[in-house]
Amino acid sequence: MNTVITGASAGIGAVAALDLAKQGHRLVLVGRDRTRLAGVAERVGSITGTPADTLVADFASLDQVRRLARELLDRCPRIDVLINNAGLMAGKRQITEDGNELIMQVNHFAPFLLTNLLIDRLRACSARVVTTSSRAARAGRLDPADLSRERRRWNGWLQYADSKQANALFTVSLAGHGLAATCLHPGVLRTGFAADTFYMRLVTRLPGMSEPVEAGAARIVHLATDQDGVAHPGRYFVRGLPVDVPRRMSDPALAEALWEASLNATGLGRA
Repeated sequence: MNTVITGASAGIGAVAALDLAKQGHRLVLVGRDRTRLAGVAERVGSITGTPADTLVADFASLDQVRRLARELLDRCPRIDVLINNAGLMAGKRQITEDGNELIMQVNHFAPFLLTNLLIDRLRACSARVVTTSSRAARAGRLDPADLSRERRRWNGWLQYADSKQANALFTVSLAGHGLAATCLHPGVLRTGFAADTFYMRLVTRLPGMSEPVEAGAARIVHLATDQDGVAHPGRYFVRGLPVDVPRRMSDPALAEALWEASLNATGLGRA
């Protein structure tokens, strides 16, 4: 199996890569930190005998995402699994060089663009697409006409929730386009994610409120390898099981409106 995983330089992406290597997957690791990415590739090599391929891209730049897609198409005649795992939470509102709010771009627009640029290859290979969402999606109030929250109150966690709701709706759309697409809440994990926020400092220190990174990685690996990853297209998983979600995370009409807005935001609507 040929697997591409983004956000692979640390955290659940790195641990998932090691788990997949143990199951014989040939990996392409994507991240923005070249040094840390190389370290994970070497750890994969200690399992497989050959270091994993690596590609560097910062999802704050859609040009870098486009370059990444070209490199993947050149390097990978087959892509059996695409794991959209890269993501961030920021406490300060920032606008990217592409004119999008940073959290929404990194967490949604970038994987949307990457997946669409690879979509013909993914279809040809009957590939799985696994996207790391979050239980924060349940609190999302996504507005396809205001994805950067220019006309609404901006707060890092509000925007993060919107972006994770976008992950769930994107999964619904991908399933509608014939792909074996699933998404998941990986759990509240003891990683470096959003470590400077009060919420994450609190939940990672209180007993029983968080889990080790290996738990979240295993949930990604489950959807990348188990029959569940193809048997439940468009579904959102928690602890390895598909669960019911609020309408705003599964509404086909909202998913279609988000798809159209995302085409415009990423330039695909002008292609």
